[in-house]
Amino acid sequence: MGSLFARVARRASLAHIRHVAPVAPGTETGLVAQVYQQMEADFGMVAPPIGLHAPAPATLAASWLMLRESLLAGGVVGRPVKEAVAAAVSVANRCPYCVEVHGAALAGLSSGRDAAAIVAGRFEAVADPRLRELARWAWASGKSEGAGRSAPFPAGQAPEIIGVVVTFHYINRMVSVFLTESPLPPVPASALGAARRGARFVMGSLARRRPAPGTSLDLLADAPLPPDLSWAAGRPPVAAAFARAAAAFEDGGRRAVTAEVRGLVLDTLAGRIGIEPGLGAPAWLDEAIAAVPVGDRPAARLGLLTAFAPYRVTGGLVDEVRGALDEAGLVQLTSWASFAAARAIGARLWRTGSAPQTGATELDLDVS
Repeated sequence: MGSLFARVARRASLAHIRHVAPVAPGTETGLVAQVYQQMEADFGMVAPPIGLHAPAPATLAASWLMLRESLLAGGVVGRPVKEAVAAAVSVANRCPYCVEVHGAALAGLSSGRDAAAIVAGRFEAVADPRLRELARWAWASGKSEGAGRSAPFPAGQAPEIIGVVVTFHYINRMVSVFLTESPLPPVPASALGAARRGARFVMGSLARRRPAPGTSLDLLADAPLPPDLSWAAGRPPVAAAFARAAAAFEDGGRRAVTAEVRGLVLDTLAGRIGIEPGLGAPAWLDEAIAAVPVGDRPAARLGLLTAFAPYRVTGGLVDEVRGALDEAGLVQLTSWASFAAARAIGARLWRTGSAPQTGATELDLDVS
């Protein structure tokens, strides 16, 4: 997968992005150019779920650091395990784009039926008992039934596995707002199987890369690890990536929206967690945003929907918010809300006993 593939893939991926103008190939500068160069070197292409952040360069770097250091970089957990977690979280969050991408990567790394069962959400059909429990745990991570469920991996693997969980609760929300439903080219139904086989080959090849941990960290300034991200502390590159990313998201949120809007989202997250279809209902939203000033209500509505029901975000709502925010502000608002929801899920896993237990079986599965 050389530079020609990267250039072609970047051009093709521009069509996936909605609501913001993508940075066209060859026009990127500064931090955006640095992130794109790293992404093409380490991943093989500019992935649209990361590239959509380009209007806000620090937020782009933050999303890349999380994805790279949790999913892509070599560490103590095998890539098939991480892809299984990414796919299961994406199934739970009803993110068809990410299910397609990470299902293809998982299938490309394996030849068995377990990958297909995870992508379909049929966890009972996963033959490997350790992988079955891991997929169920990841699927339930953002749901009420996930609280208190012991994680099926040892403490030493928590930074990478919980890091993937948090990253994909974040990415799923941003993808649902800003990308089309499928990464596959528009083809007749009769050609869909061939398109998916091609995607499995490409994604499987890309997923076999194991870039060195930590080489992305210089993209953002050092920052302390917040207490609610303490699950990352056992793996320094992961901890540094999430600490830097958290600081960038917080700075972007402060720039984009008022303290009243951020407080409303955080207060709601304190009592609820995960993507809940009912929280996208107009009546609930109208009641929830009534406490903020009238001028802040479109942003508050978008922040709450991004956190709890991102697939309900409409172009009309985005246009309404764009009356007060430019493209950078739009990305900063939604990324702040997405990360607020994702970090709350990670903190709850750590706090309620869903984090790994000492003596749990090591997971380094060859999903086959």
